[in-house]
Amino acid sequence: MNIALVTGSAGLIGSESVAFLADKFDLIIGVDNNLRQYFFGADGNTEWNRNRIEDAYNNYKHYSADIREVSQLEPIFKEYGTDIKLIIHAAAQPSHDWAAREPFTDFGVNAVGTLNMLEMTRLHAPEAVFIFTSTNKVYGDNPNYLPLVELENRWEIDENHPYFENGIDESHSIDHTKHSIFGASKVAADIMVQEYGKYFGMKTAVFRGGCLTGPNHSGAQLHGFLAYLMKCAITGNHYTIFGYKGKQVRDNIHSHDLVNMFWHYYQNPRPGEVYNAGGGRFANCSMLEAIALCETITGNKLSYSYSETNRIGDHIWYVSDLSKFKAHYPDWNWEYGLVETLTQIHDGISSRLGIKTV
Repeated sequence: MNIALVTGSAGLIGSESVAFLADKFDLIIGVDNNLRQYFFGADGNTEWNRNRIEDAYNNYKHYSADIREVSQLEPIFKEYGTDIKLIIHAAAQPSHDWAAREPFTDFGVNAVGTLNMLEMTRLHAPEAVFIFTSTNKVYGDNPNYLPLVELENRWEIDENHPYFENGIDESHSIDHTKHSIFGASKVAADIMVQEYGKYFGMKTAVFRGGCLTGPNHSGAQLHGFLAYLMKCAITGNHYTIFGYKGKQVRDNIHSHDLVNMFWHYYQNPRPGEVYNAGGGRFANCSMLEAIALCETITGNKLSYSYSETNRIGDHIWYVSDLSKFKAHYPDWNWEYGLVETLTQIHDGISSRLGIKTV
């Protein structure tokens, strides 16, 4: 059999991976114990998404295993062994604010959980391609020391800087910087994934995501800003902007486009490789620009307030440079722009909540 194993399978990237791969593999194994609900409460509950993919794909099999526990992972790997051809490790504690509350939990999920997955792969499916969803937070707040210029609705990098054309590339330092506790735990996982590729020769890859988004995101205040912002615009709930005058910039990649990157890598893997993954210059926005788009799409005015206190380790301006990945895999390109992505997010949330807007 050809089997794909997806951790965090009821989350945004995990569920997109299941949908993308369902007709390409005999069996899709999902590993997800809904820790997102523990992290973020009712907004983070992914049970609805697990039910959706179980209903939609007959070749999907779910395991409510905890990646922090080898005793729960090893039986799965022993059962399927070398039939596992692809592993997409998307399970994570994803919020740098939340990580400071419970550093043991954050490090256990992000760093120890990743090591557990790598070692189970090495012992039971060493030829499998192993893809890890890392984060741009591994660069810490180093991007904040770039020459930034304040414009009317956004921060932007000086047009004379090498990063202006395409964004921040993989050579940007991850050292000597404040990462947040979350960023540090992801650095540990990021480096370990690279090491299993370079030291053991395994087919591992790190994808350092910008803002990953899409219609199946269980957005919460502390993570998934576009989905949560749109939810507030739809429901009338209050939204708080934290610092930088609301002009902080993120690039945004649709979950389908990211998983398509994974698919291109799977077909021609380069062991131990690292790629930035985001919307780049193709799809990025400031908080103020995102609010304007959500208001246009919903027809509602967003209720929001501003706090001068920015989140610790937060980026003022971050746009991913995907030139390296596109050079290695020239047939890949983005399919979903920002407006189309936000419209899909709107339609998905409205449908789940039973709320109609303009």
